[in-house]
Amino acid sequence: MNHFESVSKQNKIKNLILFILFVIFAVLQLNDPDGKLWFSIYFIVSLICLYNTFKPVPKSILILSIIALMSYSVFHFSLFIDYLNTENKEEIFGEMVYDKPYLEGTREFIGLLLAALGIMYQIKIRKFK
Repeated sequence: MNHFESVSKQNKIKNLILFILFVIFAVLQLNDPDGKLWFSIYFIVSLICLYNTFKPVPKSILILSIIALMSYSVFHFSLFIDYLNTENKEEIFGEMVYDKPYLEGTREFIGLLLAALGIMYQIKIRKFK
């Protein structure tokens, strides 16, 4: 059994904000061709943030989630590097262009990193002993 400290009121507020943000990220994915996958990823992260606000999520589940997110991000890393090598960085905020797959790959890479950071924060606020 894990021993932990309870979450402070300030961290509960931050966690509820994370919950709302990841729910918004999830809903915004529904119009994508692979929207079900991305909705699931962001929605699971939002639920972890919400649940961990009130009851501790086992540290092993948090670590496995981080490993899964970071492992999946590896598949998008080369597209992220392609994006970094482009001159027009503002394209990332535009529409998806099929002859520029690095745009969607970069968005997905950044999204996975944000999701992993959200879960890393869950470990930090619980201060497992």
